[in-house]
Amino acid sequence: MIRIKRAYEPAARADGRRILVERLWPRGMKKEALDVDAWLKEVAPSTSLRKWFDHRIERWDEFRRRYRKELSANRENWSSILDASRRGTVTLLYSAHDLEHNGAVVLRDYLAERTRARRPPARRAKTRTARSKSEVRHSKARLSGQ
Repeated sequence: MIRIKRAYEPAARADGRRILVERLWPRGMKKEALDVDAWLKEVAPSTSLRKWFDHRIERWDEFRRRYRKELSANRENWSSILDASRRGTVTLLYSAHDLEHNGAVVLRDYLAERTRARRPPARRAKTRTARSKSEVRHSKARLSGQ
């Protein structure tokens, strides 16, 4: 399971593995004050994309499209997060004030899609029972009137 949480919120046991997914360290936060297992700067939106977006909601859809394109081009940056999520809960930490329009939201959704895509398809139950060759022969004989 992959969750998201603001870096400024206190750590909780339910967070599992905590990964900071920002290019910049959270403003005003001392490194020893943040309980984090890893800081993956390279998985965050590029500096140019982050500056272009500038947390302007009217750019959200385009930001999502561009960031997803960056993620698709750099699988090595996020594959370790996906691997960790298969072993337990992973919480992606972000520092943006906007809880709905930030890179961690896009990353979480992107990785969730990858998780669903890798699951094997559900097995279908057999609708017919297997019949022996003799049952098939007898059925054919009854149908033909023999």
